[in-house]
Amino acid sequence: MNKLIPLATALLACLVMGLQGCSTATTPVAEAPKPAAAPAPAPAWKQGMGADMSTSKLAPIPGKLTVTPANEIPLNTLKLPPGFKIEVYASGIPGAREMAMGDNGKIYIGTRAIGRVYEVSDNGKERTSRVVVDKLVQPAGVAYKNGSLYVMAIDKVLRYDGISKNPNVAPVDMTSKFNLPPEQHHNWKYLAFGPDGKLYVPFGAPCNICELPTPEYAQLRRYNSDGSGMEVLATGIRNTLGFDWHPVTKQIWFTNHGRDWMGDDKPNDTLNILTKKGENFGFPYCHEGNMPDDKITKANPCEGVTKPIALLGPHAAAMGLTFYTGNMFPAEYKNVAFIARKGSWNRNIKTGYDVVTVKADANGKNAKITPFITGFMNSADQSFWGRPTYFMQMPDGSMLLTDEQLGAIYRITYKK
Repeated sequence: MNKLIPLATALLACLVMGLQGCSTATTPVAEAPKPAAAPAPAPAWKQGMGADMSTSKLAPIPGKLTVTPANEIPLNTLKLPPGFKIEVYASGIPGAREMAMGDNGKIYIGTRAIGRVYEVSDNGKERTSRVVVDKLVQPAGVAYKNGSLYVMAIDKVLRYDGISKNPNVAPVDMTSKFNLPPEQHHNWKYLAFGPDGKLYVPFGAPCNICELPTPEYAQLRRYNSDGSGMEVLATGIRNTLGFDWHPVTKQIWFTNHGRDWMGDDKPNDTLNILTKKGENFGFPYCHEGNMPDDKITKANPCEGVTKPIALLGPHAAAMGLTFYTGNMFPAEYKNVAFIARKGSWNRNIKTGYDVVTVKADANGKNAKITPFITGFMNSADQSFWGRPTYFMQMPDGSMLLTDEQLGAIYRITYKK
């Protein structure tokens, strides 16, 4: 009898509601739909991409992280001013970036993506290279002082004492002294000891464009050589990958990368001068000193921002900056800034892939930008073979230039 109660109840409900085709078959209750999985976060390089660029196929260009023999490097395509010559100084150094000169003619080279630091030795007859350390996290920054090589990766600071005489010396781990922020994006380093003997270190923004998660990013610091005495010199610097001190004023001049995804022609990379401690260069609210960001906003975003002395091209990836102080080049190059522009990816028509000079008054006024080396890129079809990154002046007045793409070092000389 009890089994008939549910059936009778169902029939009664059908009669009351007047439903046709009512079935007495029991219907399973549908399960509640599972919540959709959260979409994967966009890669860091896509942050700040506007709706107008959402279908863009632009993406960072991977480096060639394998050895390129010297005889396969097409230096014949490069153009320099009359009297200048460029040749391969060393090859087989994939990912070559910053250089530092040690003792006995040894040169140390940092890298980013490949995680190595190299040493190049010249015994007068041949040049050889070896790997000093491997498997670090983006050890792009190297510097040399008082017989010691300093290496800075994202999460590690190492000092190799007496390495030029003892190639297998164990490093001193100085990481705990430097208070390194953990994010990787834009945190590969460029290191340099200043005229004051202190170590200058940038800490880039951990994003393409964002409100900074903590104030320790987008700034330039300096330390004593042992990691003590940390000072924040400037803020609002998205990503400087090259700086030097003017030979006359001793003020620091630095390049800075503009953010991506604001369009082909904005913002520019910039050339800047730090004239006093505590200056703000605008990131993330203001670019180029007068251009408000279209995603990260605040009232009066460019108020109090230090303006650049020159614009270096939109998305050109301005890297190393070195003032020429030698005697080999003609006199008009004395105290002139050489800047390597690695080349754009966030632009439909590529720009950069070259070396330029900047001639300006000592205070940065009247800056004039002039091409110095072209030919790494074929403008007709936008193909490229090299990406210049950093300079180092040699004791004889010649200049070395690294090419990250082909893992080579070039030597630039002048002869009348």
